[in-house]
Amino acid sequence: MTPDNHTTPNSGTPSGDNVKRQRLTVLFIFLGALLLGLVIWLAISAISANRSLNAERAEREQMMLDMEQRDLEREYQELNDEFAQFEDSRKFIKNDSLKRELSEKYESARLQVERLQQELTSQKAKSAAEIRKLRDEIETLRGLLRHYVEEIDRLNRENQALRDENATIKQENSQLSSRVAETTRRNEQLSERMTLAEKLNITGLSLGSLNKKGKTEKKISKARQLVATFTIPQNNSTPVGEKTIYMRIISPAGQLLGEAGTFSFEDGNVPYTAKKVIEYAGEEIGGVKIYWDVDASLMAGDYTVELFADNYRLISRSFNLK
Repeated sequence: MTPDNHTTPNSGTPSGDNVKRQRLTVLFIFLGALLLGLVIWLAISAISANRSLNAERAEREQMMLDMEQRDLEREYQELNDEFAQFEDSRKFIKNDSLKRELSEKYESARLQVERLQQELTSQKAKSAAEIRKLRDEIETLRGLLRHYVEEIDRLNRENQALRDENATIKQENSQLSSRVAETTRRNEQLSERMTLAEKLNITGLSLGSLNKKGKTEKKISKARQLVATFTIPQNNSTPVGEKTIYMRIISPAGQLLGEAGTFSFEDGNVPYTAKKVIEYAGEEIGGVKIYWDVDASLMAGDYTVELFADNYRLISRSFNLK
């Protein structure tokens, strides 16, 4: 019998199943590593995306807060400008305790708003709480301004009522003053009429020229005398007694003829041409004559005769002498 030294086939090399298992193991390991890498990549990507999303959200929130801050600053400036416009109206409550109280509160709130604005301007990142605090302070200012407006409107209504009442009183006083002035005017007119009634009346005034014989001279250049003739009618209102009648004759050139002296008239002294003293008893005096001796050659033209007595201008009339 031959000794058995025969070995099992392929006993010195791995079997086909083992090789397959080894290959599968390596494949699984590779796939696991690949999957792990993918998971890690996805995780990192997700974290990065989330951070980017959060950053964008935070940036948008800051932009919204910045816009809201600017809107609040604009509202504050508008409120402050509106408050300044009431400076003239606030004089109506200048001494009122309410005005002082409102002014102090408004000033305190205004300073708080400005402080918050400065803090927010200096900060890179704003918070909603700080913006809300600024909005609350501006709402306080708006409420104070509204209170101011209501108070000023109330006082304006009261002042308007007082002005209307004063206007009514002024109108009544004006009407009363008008009645008093009218009564005074009538009394003055009555007094003036009474005074005028006392002065002498002059009628029939004429001016003529005489020659050296005392006869009428037709040519003024040859006249040696001028004579004014007139009548003093009866006047029971004129005080009786001695009356001095002053005559003024004005030449065509506007010069006074002769200078016999002066008389008092309206707080002044007036020169006259000639005068005549009469005794007046309240009865009519006719044919009164006042003469003036010509002292130089006269020219033809219009001559004006004025008569005065008792501080009155009795008459003024012009005559054409040829």
